[in-house]
Amino acid sequence: MSSSERIEEKIGLETSEKKEDISESTGGGSNNTPVELVEHKHVEVADEIPPELEALLHTDPSYGLTTDEALKRLEEFGRNELAETKTNPILKFLSYFTGAIAYLIELSCVFAAIVQHWIDFGIILALLFVNAFIGFIEEARAESALDALKQTLALKAKAWRNGEFVEVDTAELVPGDIIGLRLGDIIPADARLLGISVTGGETEGTLSIDQSALTGESLPVEKKKGDTVYSSSIVKQGQMLAVVTKTGSNTFIGRAANLISITVEQGHFQKIVNAIGNFLILITVVLVSIIFVYQMVSFRNDPVKGNVFEVLGHVLVLTIAAIPVGLPTVLSVTMAVGAKQLAAKKVIVKRLTAVEEMASVSVLCSDKTGTLTLNELTFDEPYLCPGYTKNDILLYSYLSAEPGANDPIESAVRTAAEKDLEILQNRQNQHEVPGYKVTAFIPFNPATKMTNATVVNIDTNEVFKVAKGAPQVIIKLVGGDDDAVRAVNSLAVRGLRALGVARTFPDDPETYKLVGMISLLDPPRPDSAETIRRCNHYGVEVKMITGDQLIIAKEVAHRLGMNRVILDANHLVDPDKTEEEVTQHCERADGFAQVIPEHKYRVVELLQKRGLLVGMTGDGVNDAPALKKANVGIAVHGCTDAARSAADIVLLAPGLSTIVDGIMTSRAIFQRMRSYALYRITSTVHFLIFFFCITLIENWQMSAILLILIALLNDAATLVIAVDNAKISPRPDKWRLGQLIVLSIILGLLLTAASFAHFYIAVYVFNIGLDDQRLETIMYLHISSAPHFVIFSTRLSGYFWENLPSPTFFVAVIGTQIFAMFISIYGLLTPAIGWGWGVSIIVISLLYFFVLDFVKVNVFKYWSFELTAKLVPTPARKNKLRDRKLDQIYRERVTQTIAKVRKVVIISKVILAFRHAKKLSNKSTI
Repeated sequence: MSSSERIEEKIGLETSEKKEDISESTGGGSNNTPVELVEHKHVEVADEIPPELEALLHTDPSYGLTTDEALKRLEEFGRNELAETKTNPILKFLSYFTGAIAYLIELSCVFAAIVQHWIDFGIILALLFVNAFIGFIEEARAESALDALKQTLALKAKAWRNGEFVEVDTAELVPGDIIGLRLGDIIPADARLLGISVTGGETEGTLSIDQSALTGESLPVEKKKGDTVYSSSIVKQGQMLAVVTKTGSNTFIGRAANLISITVEQGHFQKIVNAIGNFLILITVVLVSIIFVYQMVSFRNDPVKGNVFEVLGHVLVLTIAAIPVGLPTVLSVTMAVGAKQLAAKKVIVKRLTAVEEMASVSVLCSDKTGTLTLNELTFDEPYLCPGYTKNDILLYSYLSAEPGANDPIESAVRTAAEKDLEILQNRQNQHEVPGYKVTAFIPFNPATKMTNATVVNIDTNEVFKVAKGAPQVIIKLVGGDDDAVRAVNSLAVRGLRALGVARTFPDDPETYKLVGMISLLDPPRPDSAETIRRCNHYGVEVKMITGDQLIIAKEVAHRLGMNRVILDANHLVDPDKTEEEVTQHCERADGFAQVIPEHKYRVVELLQKRGLLVGMTGDGVNDAPALKKANVGIAVHGCTDAARSAADIVLLAPGLSTIVDGIMTSRAIFQRMRSYALYRITSTVHFLIFFFCITLIENWQMSAILLILIALLNDAATLVIAVDNAKISPRPDKWRLGQLIVLSIILGLLLTAASFAHFYIAVYVFNIGLDDQRLETIMYLHISSAPHFVIFSTRLSGYFWENLPSPTFFVAVIGTQIFAMFISIYGLLTPAIGWGWGVSIIVISLLYFFVLDFVKVNVFKYWSFELTAKLVPTPARKNKLRDRKLDQIYRERVTQTIAKVRKVVIISKVILAFRHAKKLSNKSTI
């Protein structure tokens, strides 16, 4: 069976399961079959303990470890803290002097010193340091992420040592230590619950643990005897002794830290710059070396011209003028300006190159809890028994809620009631309910699983009781209710937490009647659905990756308008599937649930191996490794320090809407950078080929001052491309280096042809000799203007008038060429050529720019991957083209299947709604 068939089978299975669930939860089966509550078991993260470690965990709970044994184990297992390595800041600064272009610039710097061209030496050195300083302001992400992870750990813990319950530093805890866990404690190490209270007696109770920052689960998890609790999670309810099982880097959070520390990769942008640099270095070194050898051979008998330093000096000037010394600086400044624009929108860029990489992101993996959702339980639509309203169930829930309880469920009930009930608004006493008085209250008890309140109606003086608790408890309390059971099952299928509410009446104070079922859910953020829609509009696919339960993830995906093909984490580690099949699942699924940090990391890694640029959003410790691994890690508002430190971009405003602003801004920046790169490669190709040919054919050279002037003026002017208008691409941007280089060569050759035309027309038509310095001025003005005007064309793939340049950019480019024209006309640094030549060359350069723009548009028009695969049919390209076509067919088929499934589900819901309404009508008639 192919992987695409497997996913379709999964979709079909999901659909049939959904139909069965709807049928069962609403009484679609036989009327004689007793209706039972369907319990959805919590899927716990498995944590294996090696046998040799298990042998150390049988410590006497009433005595603990001895000091000697604790020291021995501390030496064996190490301190309970995260290891860290610090990068030397000097070495980090020096690392910014590496890279293909940097090496060539440094080599030119050395040669400039050798031949004593000190002005060139100073200019080159200054550019190198500017690049390094711009890069050095980026954060050292690995070290800061580890620091933040360390800060989430508890500092002190209570443990049994030598028969005494004492306070110890968490760093000194070892496997086998007996620790006490109470309400509000940060758990100091991974530990196994012993089912013994802190006071020493056996307990059947449970601990309510908030591990949302670790696993992404939106609800507190109930842990009982034998369960594992994880380091840095928080005890929300209960108290119990536990035996430490793992410490330091072996803990759940420690493994996340290890993933962060090993994620040190060369960034996508650096790879692109190096690839461009390697191409330019290759043609520069080859052509300049040929010129050097040719001149050394040609002038071997001339003691002046043939002097090695004289030839080297000329070649050096040619190299400096040819290589894009300003390329890294222009790109860095462009990204820095973009980062400033994003900061104004409350998007803080920590790693400068993330601005460029965000433009190319085609898949955005998003954590659910706290990122797509609010990470707080809220009141959803309740199930109501006949005769009751939503306000009724809110009022009774509020009356039976424990005042001031630090419990997310009670907090959600109280918040919803205070928001929606008019009698609870504008109260003078926040602890009273107008018209009612609670005379007795029994708080939640793990044994009874409910709260109970005795209430007096002040107006009528009638007394009644209200009970609120687990659905099965409340249904049993009222003597059973099949409709309520179906309602709870229906809510459970959708991943909603249900609570039953019942009350008594004054004429029968011991008989409870069901009011209804509260439903609670961690809801999507108000802007999440719109953000996902806009991301899809811009060609960015959003995948939900969460540690929460599968049914909850599917419900949230449905509410966000996403498809419901959410797979559990077992698909990522299924031994029966090949790496290729798992990768296809990652590509085609809408998300994964019940994942741990290693799974999130693996999803990002597999998508990257597919050649995709991946963004990751998150807010918790469990997201930190994936944030670091992703091409662009985005920490959302209210995130943990660990997530913030591992991310490249930090959102200061709540919600995800600013991500779309970031995508649009980064794409505008990308277009500016690609525009400059295309212009600069074209200029270099033109410059090198013309001077290579003219040196070999005519042995003609241009003075060093004019060559340097061309390089400096043109690069300085193009710095303002950072504020130019840009046409934002509707799809993720790609550099397409093959296309970029081929187009650069085509435009460079056309410019070379124009340069030869200028040269030989001046020599043979206007009889300007090769030794006449006016020829240098003519060629200077042409080589300065013709390639420089090309940047107006390289700004976009269409015709230049489709998106006109900004006034600042236009003035800067035209201004430098007018300056060059006046230099040439009046002979400020070179012999004057007069107005006729000066104006003619500028006009010809402008007219030729229209020709080059037409060529560029047609190259873009007919260039495609399919064309490349036909022209150069390598096996890899043919396979990739075949996979693209198959994938397109598959996606169309899946889209049609999903549309059919949704139609069936909607029809089923309508039918069931009619059935339910009919039942209610029959009941009210009776």
